[in-house]
Amino acid sequence: MTNNSNQKTILLVDDDKDIVQTIQGNLVIDGYNVISAFTGQGGIAMAEKKNPDLVLLDLNLPDLDGVAVCKILRNKFNFPIIMLTARDGLSDKVLGLKTGADDYIVKPFDFLELSARITAIFNRIERTIVQSKQQFGDLEINFRTRQVLMNSSTIKLTKTEFGLLELFVTYPGKALTRKFIEKQIWPDSKLYSNSRALDVHIQRLRKKIKAKSDHPEYIVTIPGIGYRFNTENR
Repeated sequence: MTNNSNQKTILLVDDDKDIVQTIQGNLVIDGYNVISAFTGQGGIAMAEKKNPDLVLLDLNLPDLDGVAVCKILRNKFNFPIIMLTARDGLSDKVLGLKTGADDYIVKPFDFLELSARITAIFNRIERTIVQSKQQFGDLEINFRTRQVLMNSSTIKLTKTEFGLLELFVTYPGKALTRKFIEKQIWPDSKLYSNSRALDVHIQRLRKKIKAKSDHPEYIVTIPGIGYRFNTENR
């Protein structure tokens, strides 16, 4: 595929050549330019040379641990990093996120899930750069100051509530599954897999951004699937 100025470049750092080939093939189909490295040092060198838009970084590398690589990259660059690993321990996830990773996905994973996470990250970055404010009817969101107004009155949201709202407006009109939402809001979604935490937070968010009586709700429940941010009649 021919590269162009609008095509985003993803650096894939993994020592498993079969995994690299599979992921790279799918990413190219999705329209990305993909470069790869099979060691931590090689990944760092490639990042310095190409300055990619996003890095997919395996935790288990033959020379440097992925966490160490992540820390080095984060000290030099601002591009998002998604950690890939066969480990599923909570301590590994927390360590990866604390060293600067933006997301964390455990092998084996469905490529559609990885693709959705990459899209979500790029959408958030683009919105932040291009449009710091967004308005839906009486609801106004300032992503830079994290201020939310409803009918010109300030609405106080918790960090989780704002994260949910930010996620919903990234995908206006699209149905998001509960699993996808939980993994975006709580990287360690297993902590919430058997709870109704998501429903509680969404219920509270709904009350705070309740639309006028003659308008439908902003956050719509999709039975058996999840939720959708409603942009109709705005």
